[in-house]
Amino acid sequence: MAIGSCVSKEGHFIVGIHDPGFKMANFRENDFVRSLGTMPDGTPVDNQVNFPQGEVNARSADRIYEIMNPFAFRGVSYINSRWANAAAAAPKTICITPEKPVSLISTLGRWLADNGISDKDPQNFIPGMPEPMLMALANVSTDPEELVCLAKACCSFVFGGDGTTPTGLKFNQTAPGRPRPAISNHTLFEIIANNPSLPDDYKRAMLLTPGIQGNSEILGEWQEQDSHVFEYLRTNSYIPWGHFAANTADDTVRYRIRDLTLTDMEGMRHLYYQRIYSLLAQQLEIDLPGPRQRISKQSLETLRLDIVSRLKQPNSDLAFNGSLWGWNFGFGFAQSGYRLHASHQQIHQQYAMVPASVMDDTGRPFASFACGDMVAEFIKRYRQETGKNFFQNYLKAIRSNKRTDGNRDRPSSIVVHEDENIIVFVPKAQTSQWELQLTTKRPCGNILEADTDLRASLDRGILAALWTLESLGARMVTNIEYSKRFDRKDQDQHLVYSFLPRLPHSPGAFSEAQQRWIIGHFPEDFALACRSRLGGITG
Repeated sequence: MAIGSCVSKEGHFIVGIHDPGFKMANFRENDFVRSLGTMPDGTPVDNQVNFPQGEVNARSADRIYEIMNPFAFRGVSYINSRWANAAAAAPKTICITPEKPVSLISTLGRWLADNGISDKDPQNFIPGMPEPMLMALANVSTDPEELVCLAKACCSFVFGGDGTTPTGLKFNQTAPGRPRPAISNHTLFEIIANNPSLPDDYKRAMLLTPGIQGNSEILGEWQEQDSHVFEYLRTNSYIPWGHFAANTADDTVRYRIRDLTLTDMEGMRHLYYQRIYSLLAQQLEIDLPGPRQRISKQSLETLRLDIVSRLKQPNSDLAFNGSLWGWNFGFGFAQSGYRLHASHQQIHQQYAMVPASVMDDTGRPFASFACGDMVAEFIKRYRQETGKNFFQNYLKAIRSNKRTDGNRDRPSSIVVHEDENIIVFVPKAQTSQWELQLTTKRPCGNILEADTDLRASLDRGILAALWTLESLGARMVTNIEYSKRFDRKDQDQHLVYSFLPRLPHSPGAFSEAQQRWIIGHFPEDFALACRSRLGGITG
């Protein structure tokens, strides 16, 4: 299809196959044969193979599968058959090796003892290490005592009456306005505060206590069972018109998905639904429940239906007619100083309203960007070219999937989790090594079109996807919602969530900059690996 999608008009996946075979002329003038070393028995090893005498005849190079992304704007995935066949033979190897315990204090202590040095405290050694070594240790250490030592090297704590429990930080008045924490190394501070092995009292003092990160106002709260979530307003945001962040509170310390309960997820998502519905209601002059109280689930559904009804009436234009939602889970800094992920706190979600248009410097409006608009434009073109509804075909293709390599003796399903409302699956063309997607089974283009049951399914499906990825070893995952504008009348679009892990050996480079996504396994085998881990999810 000219439109460029792997979802055919018949509702199945299209897979391209490259079987390379070629001859290459040799233009090299000189040979530079050298010894490379020796085998264990002394047999020499050289580089003669690198200097052929004539042309190179590659009769049978690796088979490569080329799969256009279902959504044309997301590029093309390439699966190397040699890598993927190895993964297919042992799908349980699709995981990241678990982190091993790391403690420099213990290692130094053993070294000092082994060398008969008894009057040296290894803790005294740590603050004086070069900064790259401090950053590396702060990232990987699993020793709480060691992390406390590192924390004390980059900031000053206030301790409670027992002299050991931190209750806050010391501040400086470096400029007019609010005092700032006395932090000597902000990068090291961030790394330590985001390390799950840091004792919780220190996490609270450094990162979690409301106000420690600045003046952002708390305008929403969820508190049920053992779950507590705050909603912060980020007024001066990189997102125009500000955004909100739903963070687990200082008395609900969550640094890993395994620690996150379904109630936690419901809380973060409830604050998202509540904020977006209330902002839509304000634009439409619909009365909201009284101030300083959380809107109940039942009242939220009533408010949603009122908004849907009002949008069907004339003169119901919205200045802000879209929403965005995302989540950077996990944190990482390389010792070279490169930030590996954008998270500033492990468990938090960000969301905002998106305006319908923005003015240029001459006062003329043009359409403001929202990523869901690309889905809307694509499915419109898909229908024009094929005469079919894209999402109906997409779901049909997911259901009828055949293995990419054509092997009928191995699993063919790409579904990971589903209920009556949503489906979590491995995209046929992944845009990261481990991408998962979630979509609704019925037309529902945004959260305004999602009723109470569907919203509950979304909450559980998002948690299931993240639980699965973390169980496989993913420690940093970017999550995106693709949604329809609230005032669009068409019913073709479905909500789509994309879960994009960052893997240790897939940093993204020139291929990915061209939207050529290089994958080392077949999607069917990754789906099998995900299903094998999903059983551990709890509510």
